[in-house]
Amino acid sequence: MNRVQLKSMRIVEVLAALAFLVIATVAVFMIAPNGITSASGAAPGDFADTESGPIGPADRDFLIRVRQAGLWEIPTGQQAQQRAGSARVKEVGRHLIEDHTKLDEQVRALAAKLNVELPSTPNADQQGWMAELSTKTGDEYDKTFADRLRAAHGKVFAAVAVVRAGTKNSEIRSFAQVAVDVVMKHMTLLESTGRVDFAALPTPPPPSPAPSK
Repeated sequence: MNRVQLKSMRIVEVLAALAFLVIATVAVFMIAPNGITSASGAAPGDFADTESGPIGPADRDFLIRVRQAGLWEIPTGQQAQQRAGSARVKEVGRHLIEDHTKLDEQVRALAAKLNVELPSTPNADQQGWMAELSTKTGDEYDKTFADRLRAAHGKVFAAVAVVRAGTKNSEIRSFAQVAVDVVMKHMTLLESTGRVDFAALPTPPPPSPAPSK
């Protein structure tokens, strides 16, 4: 093969490589017109920079969950003082009032600082539980109180733990630590009533397969 032919082949190879890069770039923008998404699935535009680090969708959802927890657990703890039949359930209700009042003050202050809009009403499920509890008294109230609140705390515990483990914002991380401790405390208190139906709680998901060696 002479020099002219070799030079021609190299030119063809370069042009082919350039064509591939152009096609690949176009494909990326067709798939993700707003930019490449992060490992969490959130686009860069979903994050906002703050003095304490970036805040993303999971961070905002965490603050909303804490706020809504207080919006139904504080009045439910107050309701328990009149409707519960057990002194222990009434005592647990007082812990809910005290702890969520403090958390609510903290979450509203932090949300204002990080420019996160918080709800002013409980979510649909929480409103349904409140309506259900308002029809019960005595022993029936105690059982429903323990079951509904223990199940709710189990769900929020998982969500808060994920944020605590992965958030990039130092203030969210610090507050998530507080929230994890409070939720764990409340699960333990609710279980101490002896009225939680553990068989009704959702089964933990199976563990992820071990990585192959």
